Amino acid sequence: MSDNQLLEVIEKYLNGEMSQDERIKFELLRKENADIDNRVKEHLQFTGLLKQYAERVELENRLNAIHQEIDVHTLKEDLMAHPSWVVQLWRHHHSKISVAATVALFVVVSVMFLTGSFNNNNSKYVELKRKVDKLDQRINRPVKNKKDVGADRYSFNGTGFAISSNLIVTNAHVIEGANSIKVQNADGDSFKVEVLYSEPQNDIAILKVIDTTFTSLNTPPYTFKRSESDLGEDVYTLGYSSDTPVLGPGVLTSANGINSNDSVHYRISIPIIPGNSGGPLFDNKGNVIGIVNANQAQTEGAHFAIKSSYLLDAIRHIPTDSLTHRVNLNKKNTLAGLSRTQQIKKLNNYIFMVKVY
Repeated sequence: MSDNQLLEVIEKYLNGEMSQDERIKFELLRKENADIDNRVKEHLQFTGLLKQYAERVELENRLNAIHQEIDVHTLKEDLMAHPSWVVQLWRHHHSKISVAATVALFVVVSVMFLTGSFNNNNSKYVELKRKVDKLDQRINRPVKNKKDVGADRYSFNGTGFAISSNLIVTNAHVIEGANSIKVQNADGDSFKVEVLYSEPQNDIAILKVIDTTFTSLNTPPYTFKRSESDLGEDVYTLGYSSDTPVLGPGVLTSANGINSNDSVHYRISIPIIPGNSGGPLFDNKGNVIGIVNANQAQTEGAHFAIKSSYLLDAIRHIPTDSLTHRVNLNKKNTLAGLSRTQQIKKLNNYIFMVKVY
């Protein structure tokens, strides 16, 4: 099947134009062929970006309208007469200016893409989008104390959580392109890790702690849920959007991600901000039901988490020659029945900041 034929089949599938038998056969093909499944996901991401294009164009038009309203000649005279005003503006508003520049950059990239300036290869565009996301994380990453800046200049951070005594899971996009990676615990101690296994198609990465100063963890107090969670269920996250763990309470708003064809993700009401990526999503009983995924937030107000069943599959796919012993997941949840406060106290030692250099 040629690329054009495959694209036509994917569009027919996503537009609901297949018969029931055709749909069943295609979904079976997706499960058996990872390349086709990835093409479907990339097409979903592409169409999601197209839906946002109208909003980007409207924003650009607003910026142009504001620019036209500015009296350039008067502004020039004021600047020449009071040059210190520019310095004061930068000192007081440089963070806002940086954010505005990022927005403008994204608008330009979107326009160039849709007018054909970029190659139509979806996977290359997804790669570009991930790099823009990383730039946004760098801009918005919380600044550490001045005394610590020189000692630990990591590029950006995410969140990870333990699945065994020395294995930690996070998002694949968090550690993509890293020269080195460290994880930091709740006490502020950092340990070097390496990538043991990665599934970029599902945005999952499993890290192994290789630092000799690291003390092996006890069995994590949570279990990993394979079955689907219920719509409307109370959920919460715990992640490093700042230098200390931040709680994010909410509800599960959809059993699917961007649309009904996205079975990899849950949609949740919890705002996902830079630094949260890769953190755990818990239900009220303390079961891990997903992995927070900020990289999928393409719809304003919508936030997503990768279902834990895909994490369990990733663990099962780790090559045996990469492991010194089998990964034995906890089968006894010791968080059930505890209050949210008590659960968090037990979780602190198993949630890590992932620092990328």
